[in-house]
Amino acid sequence: MSDDRRRPLRDNSLSIVFGLMLLATLVAQAVWGLLEYNEQARTASLQEISFLRFITSSRFAVDVAENWQSEYLQFTLYILLTVWLVQRGSSESKKPGESGRESDEKQRVGAFARADSPRWVKAGGWRTAVYSHSLVTIMAVIFVLSWGAQAVAGRVANNEERMRDLLAPQDFLAYLGSPDFWTRTLQNWQSELLAIGSMAVFAIYLRERGSPESKLVGAPHSETSSDD
Repeated sequence: MSDDRRRPLRDNSLSIVFGLMLLATLVAQAVWGLLEYNEQARTASLQEISFLRFITSSRFAVDVAENWQSEYLQFTLYILLTVWLVQRGSSESKKPGESGRESDEKQRVGAFARADSPRWVKAGGWRTAVYSHSLVTIMAVIFVLSWGAQAVAGRVANNEERMRDLLAPQDFLAYLGSPDFWTRTLQNWQSELLAIGSMAVFAIYLRERGSPESKLVGAPHSETSSDD
């Protein structure tokens, strides 16, 4: 394969690899989830289901959605909080004293836009304002949609279990206030907050040579950014 043909793969290798790993883990989750479901069905003398029926079931949907919503909550909060809050010495933070939205010149907005800047940056007005917050907006939208999907699928899955136990099903509002919904939600939120918080602190003292998520190996612990 020529260099020109390999270049798109090389230039997009990070997103391609993560996409493939996501697909692989989704398939693996479906396979092991089906095995667990059918094992429980046999124990309860219930009918086993096929792979296709399982991946279209509320049980699989709620397990996927609850993971996705917590991930996008993590990024939404981190993108917003790092505008205003700093962690001295962390490569995940702006330098102390540089918090805030920053000037148009530093952000290359409006009159300071370059020839190769996105069109909406150079357009000004509402389009530049929308584009200036587009990253956190899409993250927040995906979080809300995923959380909503978790609530809908979780209610169906929970009511299936309640009916097997001869309990009355819950309506949607009752499920939103149920232990099942909040246990699923909070156990994912705390793990994401732990991960991103510890990353910010570990990045003060630890290094990974060549990674843009790490300071330079020789950078002092007190240096908040590896940029000159």
